Amino acid sequence: MHFDQISQYLLSGLSTGAIYALIGVGFSIIHNSTGIINFAQGEFVMLGGMLTLFFLSALKLPLIIAVVLAIGVATLAGVVFERLAIRPMKDASPISLVIITIGGSILIRGIAMLLWGKETHAIPTFSGNDPILVGEATILPQHLWIFAVTAVVIVCTKLYFSFTISGKAMRACAYNRRAAGLVGIDVKRMVFFSFAISAAMGSMAGIIVAPLTMTSYDVGVMLGLKGFCAAIIGGMSSGLGTVFGGVILGILESLGAGLFSSGYKDAIAFVILLVILLVRPQGLFKKGETERV
Repeated sequence: MHFDQISQYLLSGLSTGAIYALIGVGFSIIHNSTGIINFAQGEFVMLGGMLTLFFLSALKLPLIIAVVLAIGVATLAGVVFERLAIRPMKDASPISLVIITIGGSILIRGIAMLLWGKETHAIPTFSGNDPILVGEATILPQHLWIFAVTAVVIVCTKLYFSFTISGKAMRACAYNRRAAGLVGIDVKRMVFFSFAISAAMGSMAGIIVAPLTMTSYDVGVMLGLKGFCAAIIGGMSSGLGTVFGGVILGILESLGAGLFSSGYKDAIAFVILLVILLVRPQGLFKKGETERV
């Protein structure tokens, strides 16, 4: 095995891991504000790609406008999902809410299938297809977009939670929802914001990865599960823990597919997930449990 092949696998793994990290942070934001796992997160990833395709092909809009509108509509879908499915069930048990998110995922996927069919669709790359030489490996310009968008989103998320009033209020809800409510924080509004932010992040992930992997009505299933795996590795942290979890998962998956067989690519993520849950259920980067009441 030559070094240039290893370098190629590492670059591909970093790009894939960035996508998983972006999706995983969306999982973490909702979990930290509500205490539930939103298994519909992958469908917002799918909506980002499919809506961009719709605005490009059906309405003939420029790419940048199509991307902005796709993110906006996907965010609106996340908000509607929270209002119609989550908020009315405020007194339900966490497991009931998880089942509701699974049902919502199936519903969204079914609607997408009816609207756009079962075909796989391609979205044009943002800035060409000419490969860029990085040492002995090559990388496509779209990979650079993935790195840049992921980095900007993660930094903006960090700044939002650290320096804005609503971001600090969401952190307070994550630490102790009852205490946050007692000091005047509108917990329902924070849950609303968490679904909007996570849906926007998921749609962005779906948009930037679609030119490489293409998109279809069911693309969010596997991407969502791998984003969930990244969040578990990171200890359900909405910060660097999940980013590192996504990068680790992406690199191991790429190396496994390259060194052994591409048929093991999807299995690797679930093997890692099982090992983490058995050995360190709180995640690799979690220092302690967050108190919830």
